[in-house]
Amino acid sequence: MKLNEAELKKKLTSQQYKVLREKSTELPFTGKLLYNKGRGMYICPVCGNKLFSSETKFDSGTGWPSFDKAIPGAIKLKEDKTLFMKRTEVVCATCGSHLGHVFNDGPTNTGKRFCINSCALEFEDVGKSGKTNSKKKDL
Repeated sequence: MKLNEAELKKKLTSQQYKVLREKSTELPFTGKLLYNKGRGMYICPVCGNKLFSSETKFDSGTGWPSFDKAIPGAIKLKEDKTLFMKRTEVVCATCGSHLGHVFNDGPTNTGKRFCINSCALEFEDVGKSGKTNSKKKDL
């Protein structure tokens, strides 16, 4: 079952809706997952798509959760020329929700810094089995 925009407005917080559906940005250093050190998966709050592993997260000092690579096939990149800048937008490959941007200044061997809004993510902790308790959500 695919959710329409009115249903998404009810499902998501107002901040999540502004970021995920209207391409806003949360204030730096305010996100609930910025300092998360748990082991697991970061997923899309709209559709449940697995986006990033905690193994790829690093502290960039920018105020948003940062990752050096995404789960293969989980995201799409789009050119973003808003705010008089040329950037690369990161969206969920499943539902098209805005997640953040990617930059070519990462400190690891990938050279990437996926700068992702914390409210555009949910975290699934790895259980004792070593697997996440993941459920695909309906759109």
